[in-house]
Amino acid sequence: MNERNTIRKQEHEVDFCVIGGGLAGTLAAIAAARHGAKVALIQDRPMLGGNSSSEIRMWVSGAGSRVRHLQETGIMEEILLENMYRNPTRNFSVWDSILYEKVRFEPNISLFLNCTCCDAEMNKDRIVSVTGFQLTTYTWHTVKAKLFADCSGDSILADLTGAEYMVGRESKEVFGESMAADVTDRKTMGMSLMIQAHETDHPVPFTPPAFAYTFATDEDMKNKPHDCLSKINTNFYWIELGGEQDSIHDTEEIRDELLKIAFGVWDHIKNQGDHGAENWELDFIGFLPGKRESRRYVGDVILTQDDVIGARRFPDAVAYGGWQIDNHLPGGFRMSGKDGAHLQKVRLNEPYTIPFRALYSKNIDNLLFAGRNISTSHLAFASVRVMATCGIMGQAIGTAAALAVRKGFLPRELGENCIGELQDILMEDDCFLPGFTRKPSALASEAMLEADYGDATNLLNGIDRKIWGRDNGYFGICNRPITYRFDKKKQVRSFRLVTDSDLDREFVEGNPDGLNISAVLFRRRDYNFTTFGFPKCMLKSFSVEVLEDDGTWRRVYHTDDNRQRLIRAEIHAETTAVRLIPHSTYFSESLWNTYGSAEAHIFAFEVR
Repeated sequence: MNERNTIRKQEHEVDFCVIGGGLAGTLAAIAAARHGAKVALIQDRPMLGGNSSSEIRMWVSGAGSRVRHLQETGIMEEILLENMYRNPTRNFSVWDSILYEKVRFEPNISLFLNCTCCDAEMNKDRIVSVTGFQLTTYTWHTVKAKLFADCSGDSILADLTGAEYMVGRESKEVFGESMAADVTDRKTMGMSLMIQAHETDHPVPFTPPAFAYTFATDEDMKNKPHDCLSKINTNFYWIELGGEQDSIHDTEEIRDELLKIAFGVWDHIKNQGDHGAENWELDFIGFLPGKRESRRYVGDVILTQDDVIGARRFPDAVAYGGWQIDNHLPGGFRMSGKDGAHLQKVRLNEPYTIPFRALYSKNIDNLLFAGRNISTSHLAFASVRVMATCGIMGQAIGTAAALAVRKGFLPRELGENCIGELQDILMEDDCFLPGFTRKPSALASEAMLEADYGDATNLLNGIDRKIWGRDNGYFGICNRPITYRFDKKKQVRSFRLVTDSDLDREFVEGNPDGLNISAVLFRRRDYNFTTFGFPKCMLKSFSVEVLEDDGTWRRVYHTDDNRQRLIRAEIHAETTAVRLIPHSTYFSESLWNTYGSAEAHIFAFEVR
């Protein structure tokens, strides 16, 4: 006899439940878990990463993609550096594995892949639990939590909980935005299918499927800028539709139309005129559209065009943006591509901050959100939607959730009572907040700081990057120590070190942006773009030592293989002095055939 009850039900109880495993949800889960919260991460796809995953294959952009010294740090930079080190060819499947590893093997995270959130149980204005169906195991998972975060992009919890949200474009009069539409509507930015291909040393024919459109001329293809074989820093973002439809409920229909267009575009490039594509071979056309916009939640603050262009500094800032207002007009592929007529763009001169009040629900007490669904106007959203910005918002709400659980607060209460503490924790975790300065540790501040070479006072200035014309770092010589001395023995529990990971990406071979630029989409034989280097200015080998009673130095920490910007470690010693000895950078070691300058660039070194 066959068993009839093959669908199982399981219940779980955690502190913090995150819906959606794009970069926002992934970083939210990691941040909360690292700060002690028990976390469940529910993701409806087989991999993490959202639009950056191997299903969609879009590179990770953010403020640092436009203004280099604004590169996002914290967990975002940690993951990108790991990718640069382990994945020199920027293979998307390897990227998937790095994100998977970061989450799956974090002790405080329970990961539910292939699990779609379908229901929510409410108690008045609070979420009690959410339930999702995991297709691979035919299991219903119900997760109870104190706090919830919707990082699904489509704001799945909005309909399930009654949380207030917005869809579409607001008119000028709604928020007083000069760039806004004349009339409010429900039109959005569309979604795109990516194409990936490589160049070979021989002709490769291409026969399009029968369902593909035929674009015999550039005019047939609306004069879109289809020069991706010759230009770096571009891709097929303009294979875009859905802005004039329902970007959630019409997704399957939109996908079908995008496939007809995408295969027709590749047929045009290969077979309709001379585009230099004779030797190019198709590797990938996505079957999951990369979505830009759907529903946006309403928080206690709604970020607007003027906040973004005016580089507003909110007192409750927990993240920042700097990507241009990059508003893809709803017509998408059907609009003319001449002179960028399908886009509305404004470049920004300074970063703006993202307030905590834009990251939790106005009417659902225990709901946070991060990513492309936060509380913004349509125009402000055109800047905040990019993935690196989404990622640092995720780290902010994950950190906030762990702090709120520890203190017994709901998100609004946390913002009203502990915003300074939250900001301090984020900066301690190497998150940059424009206009704010990290507080050095009390132990480091009371000690005497000595350097065998140069002036090390910048190590305590609380700004851990080059920014706005100031270096803010210490240039030392390898094997010359930096020492903290105390007037009497002190208990030293740990140290915090921030090294130069080349946020400007000046000393990285190849093209280092996020995952890739079009070098990964199109591997040209005549350019060395197939591999990418690691930041050569990064401190590779260093030691931390404590002074013993007999005047000798005892090593308490050492590595020859550092590949992170932020390093923190426990050392637990009672001593009168602690010193850091930078031994080599990746650049300096290359002079000795191991990985050059004997100069070490460090932004912070503190004892705790």
